[in-house]
Amino acid sequence: MFQPEELKIKIMTPGPTQVAENVRMARSLACTNPDLDESFVEFYKETCELISSLLYTKNETLILGGEGILGLEAACASLTEPGDNVLVLDNGVYGKGFADFVTMYGGVPALYTVDDKHPIDPEALEAYLEAHHDFKYATVVHCDTPSGMLNDIGSICPLLKKYGILTVVDSVSAMFGEEVRVDDFQIDLLCGGSQKAVSAPPGLTFVVVSEAAKKAMADRKTPIASFYANLKTFEGYYEAKWFPYTMPISDIYGLRAAFDNIAADENMLSRHARIGNACRKAIVRAGLKLHLEAGFSNTVTVFDVPEETTAKAILDTMKKEHQIMLAGSFDALAGQVIRIGHMGTNANEADMTQTMRALDQTFAKLGVPLHASLGQVFEEALT
Repeated sequence: MFQPEELKIKIMTPGPTQVAENVRMARSLACTNPDLDESFVEFYKETCELISSLLYTKNETLILGGEGILGLEAACASLTEPGDNVLVLDNGVYGKGFADFVTMYGGVPALYTVDDKHPIDPEALEAYLEAHHDFKYATVVHCDTPSGMLNDIGSICPLLKKYGILTVVDSVSAMFGEEVRVDDFQIDLLCGGSQKAVSAPPGLTFVVVSEAAKKAMADRKTPIASFYANLKTFEGYYEAKWFPYTMPISDIYGLRAAFDNIAADENMLSRHARIGNACRKAIVRAGLKLHLEAGFSNTVTVFDVPEETTAKAILDTMKKEHQIMLAGSFDALAGQVIRIGHMGTNANEADMTQTMRALDQTFAKLGVPLHASLGQVFEEALT
């Protein structure tokens, strides 16, 4: 029987994350036919309503059968008509990537590109919007995972709405590790995924849709140029007791268990903040360099690869000698940084302490001098 090597590896990456046992076991429940069994329609709707409540919104949530990127494409596919002007807020790899989806569906992206070592400045953005605000919608990434950049969606989205611009937010890598209040933040389309701080296996995305976004879809003059990435296909699913395609029932059972865990976790955000702060403090005190200058997310810490070694050497040593998987990055950051994922189930003191102690030993082996012990500083910072 095939046994993946990673079964022995502790996954401390910024998604996918470790999965709790009750989530794993929920995925093994007996399956009904999700197309015909109305009890599953009720379960799906209740799960969607739970997600909405955890994100502080009365807006409808839809769970889609596909990895997190499906939600991002579905948001753009469902809103974009040929010739639509779309503002793409860009201070990272994923931020810039939204322009591809906009173009794919005939829209005209306008990139607002700023320094990728700092979060988007709402005051500077407002100065731009005063002169440029003829946009149907704008896209913003909450946490741009390749660099760990955290943008202040609580300030950015209300500013965009002030100028009559619909808001599309990618919070796949931030929500439930950072605060997200959909109604207060005035988010029209919020995209999340199963495999980050939600801590379920990859394979599902969920999208929270405002009434304003639904109206924009209803008022389209052209049909949506997709079926699978078309949010309108879910219209009336509950009343009809009929989904647009067969739902991945086992994945949704697991997702529900993961959200039940989140609902029961009163210290979720404070735990992420404690661990994120302690991790960053350890990196700095040890003499390593945080990649960002500001805008640090509490779900992932990113530091530059020391000149004495390589990203591959660090990742290989951590995995082979300490059975811990960290992540490098990609695109412009390929080979330049190391990413520690402390989101969701990963955000616990024991696993993070083990990870930081293993990094101490890894750097010693690779000849990288440290000013202080990562593990010791991390533990001290938690007290």
